[in-house]
Amino acid sequence: MTRQPFHLVEYSPWPLTAAFGAMLLTWGMTSWFHLNNLLIMNLGIFVILLTMIQWWRDVIRESTYQGFHTTMVMFSMRWGMILFIISEIMFFFAFFWAFFQSSLAPTMELGCIWPPSGTLPLNPFAIPLLNTAVLLASGVSVTWAHHALMENNLMSFMYALMITIYLGFYFTFLQMMEYMETEFTISDSVFGSVFFVATGFHGLHVIIGSTFLFICFMRGLLNQYSIKHHFGFEAAAWYWHFVDVIWIFLYFNIYWWGS
Repeated sequence: MTRQPFHLVEYSPWPLTAAFGAMLLTWGMTSWFHLNNLLIMNLGIFVILLTMIQWWRDVIRESTYQGFHTTMVMFSMRWGMILFIISEIMFFFAFFWAFFQSSLAPTMELGCIWPPSGTLPLNPFAIPLLNTAVLLASGVSVTWAHHALMENNLMSFMYALMITIYLGFYFTFLQMMEYMETEFTISDSVFGSVFFVATGFHGLHVIIGSTFLFICFMRGLLNQYSIKHHFGFEAAAWYWHFVDVIWIFLYFNIYWWGS
C-alpha cells in the first residue's frame, strides 16, 4: 500500500440524509406559509440536526482518533473554509446591493425619500449599538481563546471560549427583543423586507456560529485540541470574525445611515 498525504473518505450516508432533510425543510416551510402546518418543517429540522450530529461525529473521529487529517488535508480544509466564507460574503453582498439600490434612488412608490414615508426606523444608538459592543467584545474573546490555545493554555482557552459563547447567545436574545419592539414588519415596503432579511440571516449566522463554538467547547472539555491540531476551532473562529465584520457593515449602513 502506497502512503500518501491525502484522506480518501469512505462511503457516507450523511450527504444523502442532509439533502433529504433540506428537501423536507423547503417543503415544510412552503406548507407552513400556505397551510399553517409545521409537521413537515419540524421533521426536516430534525433530520438535518441528526445528520449534523452524526457527520460531525465521523469527522471528529477521523481527525482526532484515526489521524487522517494530515498537514496536506488541513491545508485543503483551510482553503475550503476560505472559499466558503467568500461565498457567504457574496450572499450578504446581494442584500446590501438591494438596500443601496433602493435607498440611494428611492422611487415614487417609496415617497422619493428614505426611509420610506410612514416607516419609523429603530434608534441606532439603543439596542443596535449595544449589540455592536457585544459582538465586538465576542471577537476579542475568541481571539483570546485562539492565542491561549496556541500557547497550550487550555484553562484560558476554555474561559475565553465560554465568554464568546455567552456573548453570542446574548446577542441573539437582544436581537429577539429588538424585533419585538420594531414598529414595522417585513411586509412594510422594501425597507422592512431588506431590514428583516439581512438582519435575520445575520442572526441565523450568529446562532450557527454560537453552536459551532459550543461544539468546540465540548471538544475542549474532552481535550481533543493541541497546538498543531485544532482546525475545527480555527474554522469556527474565522467564521465568527466574518459574522463580526458583516454586523459592522449592517450597523453602519442599515441601522445608522439607513435610518
